[in-house]
Order: sequence, then structure tokens, then C-alpha cells
Amino acid sequence: MSIAAIRDGIAANVATISGLRVSKEIPDNPNPPIAVIMLNSVSYDGAMHRGLVTYSFVITIIVGRVAEREAQRKLDGYISTGSGSLKAAVESDMTLGGSAYDVRFSDMTNVGAVSLGEVNYLAADFAVQVYSN
Repeated sequence: MSIAAIRDGIAANVATISGLRVSKEIPDNPNPPIAVIMLNSVSYDGAMHRGLVTYSFVITIIVGRVAEREAQRKLDGYISTGSGSLKAAVESDMTLGGSAYDVRFSDMTNVGAVSLGEVNYLAADFAVQVYSN
């Protein structure tokens, strides 16, 4: 499968979260709340006859200005494991529209402020592994 098809599948799953924008590329001027999907690494030959490739993605959620109370509440909802969470959305179609064998939503890291221009936003990174061929 192509990386673009996998990214499209992740984006389609994440887009099921109401009110959250999704970007498959790093945007020049993000408009929070937004999820940015980025390829982090690729591991080849995970099974016999080159039958498994593991793609590691990072989804960065930028929720709003650090000073906004609502930003923390939104981030808490994305981090949780219930409906409306990023985990539930990513795992809603484990084949990512037919582009993967399986998906593993594994970690949330790097919670804190990210500076974009002169504005500090609250953001977090989420690790997603995609198993494909």
C-alpha cells in the first residue's frame, strides 16, 4: 500500500471527531483545533517474504491557545478512551479503508505548549503504528 492511502485512511477515521479539523500535511497556518498527521518512521521486512511493513505515524493535536480553559478540556477529551477520543476514532476502522492489516494506537506524549508564530498553543502528540504490506 502507499503511504498516501494509509494517511488518507487515518485522516478519514480522525475526521469522525466532531469539530476537529484534519490535515494530512503540515499546514502553513493551522486553525485549531486541528489534527496533523505525519509519518515518523518505516520498518521493513517484518515477516517472511517481505510480507509486513510497519509505518509509525505521529498525530499532533493542536487544540487552542494555552491560556484558554477550553483548550485543556478539549485536549482531555481527545486523550480519553471513550467516544470522541482520538484513540476511538483512529481505531474505528482498523483497516483504514482497506489500506492496512491492522492499526495500533499506542501512546500519547509531548503534552505542552507549541509556538506557532507569536502564539502559544496547547498540543499533544499521539503515536500510531500501521501494519501493511
